[in-house]
Amino acid sequence: MTASDTDATVSPLEYVRRVLRQAWRDILSVYYANTPIWRLFKSVGLLFFGFFCWTASNLLFSYGVEWTVLEYVRAYGFVLILWGPLTHAVIVPLVIRLRRTADRSIVRTIARNGSKINLSVFLAIVLILGTAPISPMVLDFQPTLEGDSSADVNPDLSCTRAAGEITCELSESEGIDSVVVTSGGNEVTRTQDPPYDVTFREADLEEAVGQKEFIVELRDEDGETLRRYRRPVSSVSEADSSN
Repeated sequence: MTASDTDATVSPLEYVRRVLRQAWRDILSVYYANTPIWRLFKSVGLLFFGFFCWTASNLLFSYGVEWTVLEYVRAYGFVLILWGPLTHAVIVPLVIRLRRTADRSIVRTIARNGSKINLSVFLAIVLILGTAPISPMVLDFQPTLEGDSSADVNPDLSCTRAAGEITCELSESEGIDSVVVTSGGNEVTRTQDPPYDVTFREADLEEAVGQKEFIVELRDEDGETLRRYRRPVSSVSEADSSN
């Protein structure tokens, strides 16, 4: 009986199982490939893939796309930039070495389950940062919204929070007529007085994609938006109480 005859007699479900098992073996063979060139390929590939996921999700947020899944894609990419190279340059070679040389039973057990432990820690960090993002994860892509006149209006926005209030300041105010803070489509506060510092309460903010956030808009004298900054409250640093 030939191999093709055998394949013809198996059920579709069994055939799918075989294909999945073989695919899993192939993935493991690539995962544990430990030559220097393979370690380099995997590390660089994951670094670039992580960078793509991180920047692409931040770009979508900047354009107002509010999908919850993007929070976790951003966290996945952010963590993968470091974790991918760390896994294939350090952790996998160490696990392989321990499997061959470990004398203690507890070390052998850890080595046998090293990939599962590594993946579990990675996913736990992604879930934590996806639920509560930190400031370095949040990138500001500030597209020109209204003509070329806004290209020269590009101040830095710095925000701090203390005692249930958030204060935001601009590095410069030239070309700006007003600053408006919104949350969930509702206006929270505005100012038309230079240097356009604004202070508002966290309690007045609405939740979006599972967390409170706000948008700071810089507007010209015609009320047109020059720049827009989106900030989750979790990314705003605490004010230094010693000052």
